[in-house]
Amino acid sequence: MAHEEMLAELDRRRAAASRMGGPDKLRKREERGQLSAQQRLDALIDPDSFLEVGLLGASGVFESDVPSTPRDGKLTGFGRVDGRDVGVVVNDFTTKGASTSATNSKKMGYIRKTCTEKGMPFIHVGESTGARLPDAMGSKGMGALLGNDVTQFRRMRDTPWVSAALDTSFGSSAWMCCCADFAVMKKGSIMSVSSPRLVSMAIGEKVDLEALGGWRLHAEQTGLIDHFVDTDEEAMAAIRRFLSYMPSHNGELPPDAPVAEGSGDRQERILEVLPEKRTQVYNMKAIIEVIVDRGSYFEIKPRFGRSATVGLARLGGKAVGVIANNPQVGGGALSAEACRKIIDFTVMCDSFNIPLVRFMDTPGFVVGLDAERKGAPGQIMNFMNATCLTTVPQVTVICRKAYGRAYVAMGGGAHNDVMVAWPGAEVSFMDPVFATNIVKNKSPGDEGFEDALAEIQKDLEIWDMARIFSAHDVIKPQETRVYLIRMLDIQRRRRSGGLGQHLMRTWPTSF
Repeated sequence: MAHEEMLAELDRRRAAASRMGGPDKLRKREERGQLSAQQRLDALIDPDSFLEVGLLGASGVFESDVPSTPRDGKLTGFGRVDGRDVGVVVNDFTTKGASTSATNSKKMGYIRKTCTEKGMPFIHVGESTGARLPDAMGSKGMGALLGNDVTQFRRMRDTPWVSAALDTSFGSSAWMCCCADFAVMKKGSIMSVSSPRLVSMAIGEKVDLEALGGWRLHAEQTGLIDHFVDTDEEAMAAIRRFLSYMPSHNGELPPDAPVAEGSGDRQERILEVLPEKRTQVYNMKAIIEVIVDRGSYFEIKPRFGRSATVGLARLGGKAVGVIANNPQVGGGALSAEACRKIIDFTVMCDSFNIPLVRFMDTPGFVVGLDAERKGAPGQIMNFMNATCLTTVPQVTVICRKAYGRAYVAMGGGAHNDVMVAWPGAEVSFMDPVFATNIVKNKSPGDEGFEDALAEIQKDLEIWDMARIFSAHDVIKPQETRVYLIRMLDIQRRRRSGGLGQHLMRTWPTSF
């Protein structure tokens, strides 16, 4: 065959692969307001930066499926996000529902393996139906499809993993979200192990889509998704924003960013938010927003474990992880869900060299029958383990209450590099009202209760802890931003170039 003929044949095959599921299916998606796989890719990466790998991949099982499986349902390759290289897999639902096959598993495995070995973030944009059943049925199908790629489900935090659950996300799209350091979901989408049809057959009753895997389920009950958006474009923007706080791999520091104009203004606003009365609730997020660089707080899992708030932010242009109790919800008492959220976030930050700042105001852990049923003791011990294994710089600020073992889990005592407190902070084994009941056998309303309470409370104030240097200092709330920026610079790990020891890099992302 002449050169011209060979090149023309290549052009023909490239064009056939690029058509995805064909114009009719693409038009229907457009009418429904859904982006195609190519459009999602274009919204995700920098313009003209995509180098595709596996364009000519197709079904390797049935010859008759080759014409109907362009790219075998996955766009795979390498691009750039804000100028940094990333590996990308974008499912094409118009091609056999982006079902998992032996060929496209090899394509995806290659991208993930390259990202891990070469030090690049891995991004998976999911929309899929699950395994491609004709290919997977029988012993030959299982032998060809599952269990042969040893890198497929290995998860080590060497490079950031990011995933999106868009529209119909069954099977591999769900697996990738559960493995990811950051998972974003579009409202109206469904993410679950199997389709409603298969689940209905398995349990013998009709299954509601939202109940099976709707966004509210994952936002409020499972905690498997970190961020929720309304559109595909917002999902791609969220991925880009998350990666802006992340290093490309765990052997480097996160990138710096310019300090937003107005950052640090109105520090007196903290005193307007923080109540003078110890029993009055307030929104800790409002205080965090004042302290960190303007507009930089990117909250993770905002509707899960709401008595705590965690998120990425910047202080003086440098990435930090923020962990805080939120007294506006349950008085800031740590539920099993809040513990899970904090654990997951702590592990991620420590694995990617992101310093931690904790704002403590908690009366302790949530107790009761429901807490025990949710395995609260196990979550509390995991929380303690994660705090003890953290090796990135960590500064704890006691804002108000610091009671019991929650004080330790939130970075109290020796479980931090620096611990400071605001003047109204109080530290004790338990809430003084409860202590008065147990020690003095008096409850609110009883004669002598106020005197007994005052006796219990006299030793709660932070001054005694500062006197014995168990608190490193007491600072004014409005001094916190400047103090944190300076102290985090002092505490950086110079001998290792700022890198932590990554003792938790194999900790599972979903537990």
